[in-house]
Amino acid sequence: MSNPNYNTGNQNVHTGVILSSYDSTLIFIVMFLIIIGLLAIFSAGAPKCIIQGVSSLYFVIRQFIWFVLGLIAMLIISHINYKSLDKLSISFSWIIIFLLICVHFFGTTVNGATRWLTIGPIQFQPSEASKLAVIMLLSSAFSRDINIFNSKMYKYYIPIIIMTALIFKQPNLSMVMILLASSVTIYFAAGGSIKLILGGIMTGLFGLSFVIQSFQKQRIKIWLDPESDPFGAGYNIIQSMLAFVAGGIFGEGYGNSRQKLGWLPEGHTDFIYAVFAEEFGFIGCVLIIGLFLAFLQRGLLISSKCEDLFGKLLAAGITISICIQAYINIAVSSSMFPATGVPLPFISYGGTSLFITMCMVGILLNISKKRIRRFPNVQ
Repeated sequence: MSNPNYNTGNQNVHTGVILSSYDSTLIFIVMFLIIIGLLAIFSAGAPKCIIQGVSSLYFVIRQFIWFVLGLIAMLIISHINYKSLDKLSISFSWIIIFLLICVHFFGTTVNGATRWLTIGPIQFQPSEASKLAVIMLLSSAFSRDINIFNSKMYKYYIPIIIMTALIFKQPNLSMVMILLASSVTIYFAAGGSIKLILGGIMTGLFGLSFVIQSFQKQRIKIWLDPESDPFGAGYNIIQSMLAFVAGGIFGEGYGNSRQKLGWLPEGHTDFIYAVFAEEFGFIGCVLIIGLFLAFLQRGLLISSKCEDLFGKLLAAGITISICIQAYINIAVSSSMFPATGVPLPFISYGGTSLFITMCMVGILLNISKKRIRRFPNVQ
């Protein structure tokens, strides 16, 4: 007699494997966040569109196009066995390194940072893809050997070191932090030594104090005392705080933010959470945080249920990477963290971020499908 729990899955006769359905809860969370993002981008970006003399739908349309591309990529990736990524990890990483080198020589500079490659009307940020590259590399490495000092691991470490150095030079310290957080998570999930993790973190922080650039040190000083330069470096922090105060518990209502009317320059990108807080208040803020916590729970659940170590590490790394990025953006907007250029996943305006994040979700969905070996003679 067949197991009724297998009836909803798709059976692959040729491989002898039964696949269960995707994690539908994860899909719902992601789609909800993206819908919120499109609505928030329209509200926060419309005033800037008017100032620039373009349609108020300009940012929304561009973001929606990236969403469609991301959705197609997510669906395709969700049907590709995640185990194939193991063999592709090193090759994929060198492709990203090549693109990062191109950024160094031919990149577009925005707000003092050179992070983008521009090809015709398309502008994309290769450092976003480095998140997936590092996760793939370390998941592949630690699924083979947890000994980080094994000489055979260097082929995985060298691409990571090169990517991190190129990204730090852009400069993009926040992305470096996300890469490091993902790396620690994967090592921990693989059963790594807590002492080595703590030692590495302390060493990294100590080393960072020597290589951090002067403008980054200035950001920390301004974060501690934004009133010291209220019309300069501390301007965004102050305006963001005013948005939170104005929002109160229930908010000013959708479209009624005043800070987006020229007061908060990056209201549709880095500080979109502050505009959302002004319009939907504390209740809206809790909703966003709750959705990311739900995403974290589903991602870690998928990781814990995966019987393959590579898939387990891959799911954990993807989940933590997305959630750490969300935390940094929310912390910056609410002045709990120095200002950085990190978008809010699924919500902030930015095509590359949305596309890469949806690709990562596609991998998560593929891992969520249970692969159960079919025994042909069992009735």
